[in-house]
Amino acid sequence: MFAAAHIDFAIQFERHMMLVDNVFPEDYAEMLNVWENSVRATHDFITEDDIAFFKPIIIEQAFPAVTLKCVKNGKGAILGFMGIHDAKVEMLFILNEARGQGVGKVLLQHAIKHLGASKVDVNEQNPLAVGFYEHMGFKVVSRSPLDDMGKPFPILHMML
Repeated sequence: MFAAAHIDFAIQFERHMMLVDNVFPEDYAEMLNVWENSVRATHDFITEDDIAFFKPIIIEQAFPAVTLKCVKNGKGAILGFMGIHDAKVEMLFILNEARGQGVGKVLLQHAIKHLGASKVDVNEQNPLAVGFYEHMGFKVVSRSPLDDMGKPFPILHMML
């Protein structure tokens, strides 16, 4: 029983010690792996062709166009990251193994408090993400039937 309580305390302690870190271009490859891992776990409507289509766009165009922040584990591996531009959360992806541990909450709270984030677009077909943002205080203000690339992935536009 002591060991279980000790492990639980260590997990709680580690959660509270999560720090938001800067991201550098040398982190892009690792972040792309986190993105793909997260998409495969949460976006069951995305096909292999879609992943292949988006990967070069994300690493070559999306990452350099936003302010990137991440949370790393104790060994320096990226657990999750976000990208913010013009008060909008453009991306927030968490390694599947780290989901539900507060990484997304820490990143989003940092984005709101320190980067002025107040908007986000979410795939309607990703109800866990929609629920997360609603839980964090965002409300749906409009809907688009297509994503920014013209693909048939309905987008919910949300604001604080």
